[in-house]
Amino acid sequence: MNVLLINGSPHKHGCTYTALAEIVKELEKENIAGEIYQIGTEPIRGCTGCNRCGELDRCSYDADIVNEVIEKARAADGFIFGSPVHFASAGGAMTALMDRLFYAAGDAFAYKPGASVVSARRAGTTAAYDQLNKYIGISKMIMVPSQYWNMVHGSTAEEVLRDEEGLQIMRTLGKNMAWLLKLVASGRAHGIQIPEAEKRIATNFI
Repeated sequence: MNVLLINGSPHKHGCTYTALAEIVKELEKENIAGEIYQIGTEPIRGCTGCNRCGELDRCSYDADIVNEVIEKARAADGFIFGSPVHFASAGGAMTALMDRLFYAAGDAFAYKPGASVVSARRAGTTAAYDQLNKYIGISKMIMVPSQYWNMVHGSTAEEVLRDEEGLQIMRTLGKNMAWLLKLVASGRAHGIQIPEAEKRIATNFI
């Protein structure tokens, strides 16, 4: 089993990475691989609503990392979406990535465990956390709990390492992710199938 942890920070080994790395330690104790994928500093284009992804089974725009992440998502068993807080929301590049990931390849995430993690110097964490959780809630994912909202505080990685409660939240999240992954695998091994989906209804409020 493997978990894809997306580091939505432009800083490869900054605060968000430090939180995700704490989760990986717990996953590895349970023999679950954790890959931290850092989105980098190159531009990520926002979704243009061309709707060609429905035909292509991937994003039609292929000049950034989105389709690479889609391929990783299809092979992953679970997900952690990590982002720094920028103006009380997830970072702009992370938001663009998430919009296109879930619009072009929502099926890659359905019925898989997922969680969001946010990092901030001081405030804006709950708003950014809520934003990222909405992707999980709209995509039939299984939201992994911890002992508190998944956030760490600090201006630097060194300061995050001093956030003892935040790091404990990350460790609990890692343990719970491992537990849920094993439950899902056990259910599948015993013939428990995912729920049969109804034909989707779209009601427009005019």
